[in-house]
Amino acid sequence: MSDHQTFEAGDVVLQCGITLKGAKLAFKTHGTLNAVKSNLVLFPTRFSGRHGDNEYLIGEGMALDPRRYFIVVPNLFGNGVSSSPSNTPSPLDRARFPSVTIHDNVLVQRRLLTEVFGVDRLVLAVGWSMGAQQAYQWAALWPDQIERLLAICGSARCSPHNFVFLDGMRAALTADAAWRGGWYDEPPAVGLRAIARAWAGWGLSQEFYRRHMYREMRYATVEDFLINWWEGLFRQRDANNLLALIWTWQHADIAANDIYEGDFERALGAIEARTIVMPCRTDLYFPPEDSAYEVRHMKQAELRIIDSVWGHYDGGGRDRESLRAIDAALKDLLAD
Repeated sequence: MSDHQTFEAGDVVLQCGITLKGAKLAFKTHGTLNAVKSNLVLFPTRFSGRHGDNEYLIGEGMALDPRRYFIVVPNLFGNGVSSSPSNTPSPLDRARFPSVTIHDNVLVQRRLLTEVFGVDRLVLAVGWSMGAQQAYQWAALWPDQIERLLAICGSARCSPHNFVFLDGMRAALTADAAWRGGWYDEPPAVGLRAIARAWAGWGLSQEFYRRHMYREMRYATVEDFLINWWEGLFRQRDANNLLALIWTWQHADIAANDIYEGDFERALGAIEARTIVMPCRTDLYFPPEDSAYEVRHMKQAELRIIDSVWGHYDGGGRDRESLRAIDAALKDLLAD
C-alpha cells in the first residue's frame, strides 16, 4: 500500500508558459482536521526530500502533535513522487520536463487544501531549506490567511552566491558523458558520485569536518563518509529530478510574480504572519546575514540563530540540541 495520497491537479499552466498535463501532487497527512477547519499546518518537503523525511518534527509531545494539528506534507514537483522528470509521460519526460517554480508549487498546494480539505487559512506554514522557500511564498501570496511562519535554514529568495553553488552542482552532474543531455538509459553514475562529493563540502561546515563529527555517525574516515553516506544518498536519486529541483531552487523568489513584480522588499513587507526565522550559524547555503536582512523587512519577524556545527543539515534535526531549539520555536509560535 502507498504511504501517501495523490492530488490529481489536471493540466497546470506553469510560470514558464508550458502546460504540465496531468499534474500530480503527492502528499501525506498527519492528524485530523477539526470541525471548524482551524488546525491545518503546512509542512512542505525540502530539496530531494520526500514526505517521510519531514517526520522528524512530527510526533506526540512535540509542537507538531498530530493529536492537536492536521499536518499536510506536500511533495515538491521534481522529487520523484509528485510529477517529475522520472515519472511524467512523454513528451514532458526526462530532459523535456518543464521548469517549475516555487510559485507554481504553491499554487497547486493551495488547490489541494481548498479543493480537497476546504481550507484556505493556515495556522502555520513551516519548512526547512526549499520547504522554507515554499512557506515564505505562501505567506507572501496570501498574507491575511497565514497566521504563523517558521523558516528553518532557508530563504525567501535564492541569493547570488547560493545560485553559483547550485550551478557548480549542476556542472558536476552533467559533466558525465553518460548523462547524454538528460536522455540517459542508465543512471550517470560518475556524475552522481561527483555531485555527491561536491555537495559534501557545502552541506556541512568546516568545523564539522575539523572536529571529525562524521565519526559520531559511525563513519571511520572522511572517505568512508563520502562513499557510504554522500555517494549512497545521491546514487538513489534520479539525475533529471535533481536538475529539475536545482532549477526550482535557483529561481526561488517570493517577488517573482504579477503581484510584486520583482520588488523583494515589498513582498517581505507584505507578510503578516508572526514569524521566526532560524538560520544556522555555520550554514553555507543560507547564512544568518541573509536571514537578518529578510527579518528587517518583515513586520512581525524574529531572528533566532541556531548555534551548531552541522551547517545546512542542522535544519533536518541531525543535532538533538538544535532539534529541541526548533521544536521550542514552534511551541512559542503556537502557544496562543
